[in-house]
Amino acid sequence: MTISVKVEEAGFRPAMRIASVGVSKILQIGARAAAMKREGRPVIILGAGEPDFDTPDHIKQAAKAAIDAGDTKYTALDGSPALKQAVAAKFKRENGIDYAMDEVTVGTGAKQILFNAFMATIDAGDEVIIPTPYWTSYSDIVEVCGGTAVLVPCDADAGFRLQAEQLERAITPKTRWVLLNSPSNPSGAAYSAADYRPLIEVLVRHPHVWLMVDDMYEHIIYDGFEFVTPVALEPRLKERALTINGVSKAYAMTGWRIGYAGGPKALIKAMAVVQSQATSCPCSVSQAAAIAALNGPQDVLKERQESFRRRRDLVVSRLNAIPGLECRIPEGAFYTFSGCAGVLNKITPKGRTLLTDTDFTDYLLEEAHVAVVPGSAFGISPFFRISYATSQAELVEAMDRIERACAALKG
Repeated sequence: MTISVKVEEAGFRPAMRIASVGVSKILQIGARAAAMKREGRPVIILGAGEPDFDTPDHIKQAAKAAIDAGDTKYTALDGSPALKQAVAAKFKRENGIDYAMDEVTVGTGAKQILFNAFMATIDAGDEVIIPTPYWTSYSDIVEVCGGTAVLVPCDADAGFRLQAEQLERAITPKTRWVLLNSPSNPSGAAYSAADYRPLIEVLVRHPHVWLMVDDMYEHIIYDGFEFVTPVALEPRLKERALTINGVSKAYAMTGWRIGYAGGPKALIKAMAVVQSQATSCPCSVSQAAAIAALNGPQDVLKERQESFRRRRDLVVSRLNAIPGLECRIPEGAFYTFSGCAGVLNKITPKGRTLLTDTDFTDYLLEEAHVAVVPGSAFGISPFFRISYATSQAELVEAMDRIERACAALKG
C-alpha cells in the first residue's frame, strides 16, 4: 500500500543547529537585484565577491588535459599527492612555512576547509573569537557546528583590525579558536607584521587558544603592502594554527571550488574524517587546474592586482567626494567598506526616513538601481560594502547614481 502525505500536513521541523541560520544577506540582495534585472530594470550589482576576470588560459588547458587523460576518478580523500605537493611548495615559496604532505588538506572551497576544521574541533560551549566586520559565514558555520561565535567589534579608527587588548579581554577558558582574515572581506583591511605581533604575543600567553587565518585575498594587495601570515612570524604557533587559502580569488576560479590549508597533522587527520562523511575528495579536474594555478606562471596576479587598484582608487575617491559618506582606503581585497552615518535620518524623495544602513542600501537598490550590501550583514553599522570586481564603466555609472541618490536626500 502506498501512503501519500502532503508536506503541509506532515509539517517540517528544521534541526536546531540550523534554526537560527538563514541564507546570507549578500545572496538575498544578489537574488533581489537579479530579479529586478530580469524585469528590465538597469541594476548594477556591486555585491558579489567574485573577480570579473576569466580563469587564465593555461589553467583551463590543464583541466581539459586532465579530462582527455581520463583523470576523472576519485582522488585521495583530502587532495591528490600532486596537488598537496603544489600547496606545500606554495606555502614554502611564498610564505616561508614548511608543511609536510600529512599537514596539508584540500577541500571543495575554503568554506569547506572552515567547516571541516570547526566540525572536527568544536564541542557545545566552545567559543570562537571573530573580529567584526566579518564574512558572515564564519559565525554561521561556528553556530552550525555547535559552538558560540564571540564577535569583537573593530571600528574604522583602528583600521577595522583587532587590537591586542580586545583579544585579551575576549579570551575565556572556553575559547577554542581565534579567526583572523587578512586582507578582509568585507573591509579590505589587512594586517601587517607590526599589526600581527601584539596579537601573537597574546596568543603565546594563552596556549589553549588555537589560531585560524583566512588568507584568501593574499595576492590582492596594494600600495606596496607586504603580506605576511602569522605562522611565518611566530613558528611556535604552527602546532596550533590552521592557515587557509585557495585559488578562487587570485586566479578567478570561484566556480572550480578548491580551497586548501596547512596545519598540525592531528588536526588535518581529524578534518579528513569530517570530509570523508561529507563530499569525499574534491573534483579531480578542478584539482588538476589548481595544480596549474599554483605551479604555473604568476605574472597574471600582478596584472590583475593593478587593475583592481585602479578600480579601488576610483571608487574610494568618488565615495569620499559625496557628502555624508566616508571611506577609508583598503589595503587589499576588492571591497570598499564605507561609513554612511552622514546620510542617516535624511528623507528620500518618496518621504521615507533612512534610519539604518539597510534602509540606505534598500534606497540605493530601489531608486538608484545599485545593489550594495549593508554593514549590518557583516556585524557592524552604519556601513555598506561595495565589490569593485566589475568593469570601470559600470563603476563610473554606479558612482554617478549613488552621488545623485545622496544629493536627492533631504533633511
